[in-house]
Amino acid sequence: MRCAVVGAGAWGTALADLLARNAHDVVLWAYERDVVEAVNARHANPRFLPGAAIDPSVRATCSLGDATAGADLVVYVTPSHVLRTVLKGDRHAVAADATLVVATKGIERGSLVVMTDVVTDELPGRPVVALSGPSFAAEVIARHPTAVVAASTSEAAAQLAQRAFSSETFRVYSHDDVVGVEVGGALKNVIAVATGIAEGLGLGHNPRAALITRGLAEISRLGVALGASAHTFAGLAGLGDLVLTCTGSLSRNRALGLDMAHGKSLNDVLATRETVAEGVVTTQSAHALAAREGIEMPIVAAVYRILFERHHPRDAIAELMSRELRAEVDP
Repeated sequence: MRCAVVGAGAWGTALADLLARNAHDVVLWAYERDVVEAVNARHANPRFLPGAAIDPSVRATCSLGDATAGADLVVYVTPSHVLRTVLKGDRHAVAADATLVVATKGIERGSLVVMTDVVTDELPGRPVVALSGPSFAAEVIARHPTAVVAASTSEAAAQLAQRAFSSETFRVYSHDDVVGVEVGGALKNVIAVATGIAEGLGLGHNPRAALITRGLAEISRLGVALGASAHTFAGLAGLGDLVLTCTGSLSRNRALGLDMAHGKSLNDVLATRETVAEGVVTTQSAHALAAREGIEMPIVAAVYRILFERHHPRDAIAELMSRELRAEVDP
């Protein structure tokens, strides 16, 4: 197929390489001109994925229309906060019969909708697939075994994405719970910030296990309220992605939490980073969604206070531990 990958960060680069190795014709759109030059001249992306070799057949461009025009499969991998803007600039280039895959994880600030809804709003009438699961870009491009989920309300679209991405080292399962897959992929970043904070405070392994487990309960509670199936959160896009992001050394959100535990302000931490930690925006959106839906999410609330209200991390942990006693399972 003719494939366009929109967004040349680490994950977009890894997916472009994967599609190219699967014998698809791939064009990668990058906002940064130095990334385009590096991909085309050296088959590398040292800015976002240093040390990795990209399939030589991948062609990069700064022209969004050049990338997406005539593509059978368009994969969106931009940061969540710019996705809608990128889509607005590409309405006339994307073919009416193209399948759109959303590999961006997050909940849009303000509208509080998931990324597939943003794509459907801006490019209506086309089948949309959410691609999510436990997958560090550096390991995917190094061809380490990885399993993810492609979710869509269209079974044919989910299976098309499944066939396009699947390889000997990248296994894709199809799914029909788009909301559950999207909520799991977005909110795990918030919990990863929390586990990074606890680790940065030197609190040991016990709180990390507690935060992962109770974080999954919060994610499930909100997801079900939004129409997801509770079973989805026991799968790759739920528990799988949550465990990886909360424990893996390559997790940007866990790393942000580590820095926040050392007393730095959010602005100071973000100023030192080239790449986006999606957990920052998602914390705001999840906090607002919990309020809108009347859902109790104490870990999300604690991370929100630490990031945006300069609440001391140790105080936040103490408050979580001293909450009113209750049953583990909701009645």
